[in-house]
Amino acid sequence: MTEDHAPTTPPDPTPAPPPVEDPSERSLWRPLRLLQDAIEADIARVYAEAPVEGLRSSFVLELLRLHARGPMTITELAESVRRTHSALSQKVAAMRRAGWVETLPGEDARSKKVALTPKAREVVGRLAAEWEATEAALAELEAELPYPLSRVVEDVERALARRSFHDRITARLAQDPRWH
Repeated sequence: MTEDHAPTTPPDPTPAPPPVEDPSERSLWRPLRLLQDAIEADIARVYAEAPVEGLRSSFVLELLRLHARGPMTITELAESVRRTHSALSQKVAAMRRAGWVETLPGEDARSKKVALTPKAREVVGRLAAEWEATEAALAELEAELPYPLSRVVEDVERALARRSFHDRITARLAQDPRWH
């Protein structure tokens, strides 16, 4: 057969299914998360321009806390920065690999203390300066807003103290047949 006389395929009589609605296209809080990511990227850029070699901006809180309070166990450090032990253990491992912290023997054979290295102690003043400059920039930004984000956070925390986010989600899921 030549191309001019190729057999044609009859059209499929089955209609295409309608497109599925993607619930992830709607999000009230994703813009907030994206805003936080953009601000964090700007802070990371400050460190890249400085430069402070090998420093992640996500390490700064823990490094400043260790500088202010001295060596702590991972549990103590996690509690002081309101993170889980598991998350902080991973972060401490990354900070240790980067040379910012070291672990020292604790009060008993099972515990270890996390302490700043000399490398970290050399730059902790710069870290404090960045932290304070960031807080001042945030205060300046909030002064430009009709309703400061810090106030929104306080209001959300109060509302969640009255009824947890977990309880709010599970109440809605209890009414949704797709969940069961």
